[in-house]
Amino acid sequence: MSSLQDLYQDIVIDHNSRPRNFRKPQGATRSVEGYNPLCGDRYTLHVQVDGDLVCDIGFEGSGCAISKASTSMMTEAVKGRPKGHAADLFDSFQRMLVRPPGAEFDPDEVGDLEALSGVNEYPARVKCAILSWHTLRAALDGGVDSVTTE
Repeated sequence: MSSLQDLYQDIVIDHNSRPRNFRKPQGATRSVEGYNPLCGDRYTLHVQVDGDLVCDIGFEGSGCAISKASTSMMTEAVKGRPKGHAADLFDSFQRMLVRPPGAEFDPDEVGDLEALSGVNEYPARVKCAILSWHTLRAALDGGVDSVTTE
């Protein structure tokens, strides 16, 4: 394994074992549950939005290492940012995960989330990594109270 892959693995392990924002923010204005029946990942995402700004975000639940790390990293990436940034980041992250194996992508579009780029080599795990992002989109759109990967 290359040193870059080792670093990415360390980042994912760290976010899984010490997830950031693993809590329900007191001022949450919207909560949505996300469920991946193939892996059993189940998280409730809590978002505090004020106008166009994601003021605070947290999550509760359980799942595999990839889903928990992805959710933790997502909360760090969107907290304190405009909703439009979260939507753009979702699109870039999804493109990174579903690109053909070996195909290039622009790491500047995803920042630290690049640590999850290797997930695209395991198609069954893409749903684990993307679950919380679909949940976030539902929370920001305000429509449904739960989403599933199926």
